[in-house]
Amino acid sequence: MSTSIYQTAARPVKELPMTEAERKARIQLAAAYRIFDMLDWTQLIFNHITLRVPGSEPRFLINPFGLRYNEITASSLLLIDLAGNALRDTKWPVNRAGFVIHSAIHGAIPEAHCVMHTHTTNGVAVSCLKNGLSSDNFYGAMLHGRVAYHDLEGVTVDIGERERIVRDLGDKHVMILRNHGLLSWGANVAEAYLRLWTLQRACDVQLACAQAGGEVIGLSQPVIERMLAESGPGESKTCEDVFAAMVRLAGARDPSYRD
Repeated sequence: MSTSIYQTAARPVKELPMTEAERKARIQLAAAYRIFDMLDWTQLIFNHITLRVPGSEPRFLINPFGLRYNEITASSLLLIDLAGNALRDTKWPVNRAGFVIHSAIHGAIPEAHCVMHTHTTNGVAVSCLKNGLSSDNFYGAMLHGRVAYHDLEGVTVDIGERERIVRDLGDKHVMILRNHGLLSWGANVAEAYLRLWTLQRACDVQLACAQAGGEVIGLSQPVIERMLAESGPGESKTCEDVFAAMVRLAGARDPSYRD
């Protein structure tokens, strides 16, 4: 018997007041979805970005399953708990694969307030390579020794896979899901975004080098260590500035994400 990709509520939906913290989180997350759409980091109605809502209970926002990223607004995002239950009435279902992957990280890592997952062409392509991500380019060097790997087990709908995802992630902030795609997490949306952007750029450049042909110039360990020490993804202020710039760009194109 197959497991449905739809997650249905297992308990009655509560009537929850909208806090100011949740309202701000909704606007920020909706902006992230529009940025992903702008960068073509989308896969029809699939894949997810989740953001924990500040509060005493672990609750996070996720996209409604059925909307494209360019249709998502602050008000359309779903509020769910770690069991995948929708906490307010909604006509949209929760995508089980998104719930399984994201709840694994949100539930196990208190600092993981934002989790991002993509199936970009180059991200999936690198995830299929036996040796994984190369450190021999500007972006890959920034992630040397900082990338976790998790083997594909099928469509991620098995609750039991959560502990294996967390085990394989370890203390890393980015993960390559083998034969599947890319993932990042951060203490906020900005950190998760710049980490994923750097991982995506590393994949793009790696495949561009392979297509160009010729021998790749390897980087020495001292250079890699300097890149690790000076990289943007490790600087909170840089993450915030980059994400703010992208939010301005997305807003200039279409400010409806705030609705």
